[in-house]
Amino acid sequence: MDIWDEAKRQANLEKHGVDFISLDAFDWANAIYVEDLRQEYGEVRLIALGLLGNRVHVVVFTERPEGRRLISARKANSREIARYVQEIGISHP
Repeated sequence: MDIWDEAKRQANLEKHGVDFISLDAFDWANAIYVEDLRQEYGEVRLIALGLLGNRVHVVVFTERPEGRRLISARKANSREIARYVQEIGISHP
């Protein structure tokens, strides 16, 4: 189950045009996961690269007992798409 802060959901929608609600369709099973080590967050943050529809997206989240807490979601940039394609071994539409 995905959970989020409603103010953060609205801010993400305005900034990136991606609604956390739409992540029900994110391909979590085939995503690439890396730990977000850019800074110390006080908890483990993960970055997922995967498909939402026919586009690669980046989702930042933490695992909580009550569910996956979404922090950020956006369309992947060209570098991230290339990494996803290389690691998954598919062609991107």
